Amino acid sequence: MRTLHTAPLLRRERDGEPVREHAVLVVGDRVEAIGPLAELTEAYPGVRVRRWAGVLGPGLLHDGPLPAAPTPRERVHALLRTGVTAVLADHLAEPALRGAVDRSELLVLAGPAAPTLVSGGRADLSVHDVDGTCLATVVAGRIVHRRA
Repeated sequence: MRTLHTAPLLRRERDGEPVREHAVLVVGDRVEAIGPLAELTEAYPGVRVRRWAGVLGPGLLHDGPLPAAPTPRERVHALLRTGVTAVLADHLAEPALRGAVDRSELLVLAGPAAPTLVSGGRADLSVHDVDGTCLATVVAGRIVHRRA
């Protein structure tokens, strides 16, 4: 199913210049298109639209040890609540932790890379409020965290 994710502001790169009235079209686990909301809704009539408050952009890369928590699943969930969609392999030596990361479909990278939103790329998105609070996290096209 196609889903348009939109917010008042969209950034293709974490520190990139935000643009207004834009959206990301997600199909499965991929970004199919990025562009003006009006153009995408016209091009894809009947598409499901998810409207978020805040700033929509690429998911975050966590480049340190995962937060402490009682279980590996809770350690991963702590990251999802902050908008993280990728982690470094160096911090996943524990088999149980690696398994929890794999089940969550977080992207595992060999080294640091700047997350970006590109057509054809993996649909890893995050939405943050002006104070930096994560409102939603989308990993491989699935909403895995949504602030109530």
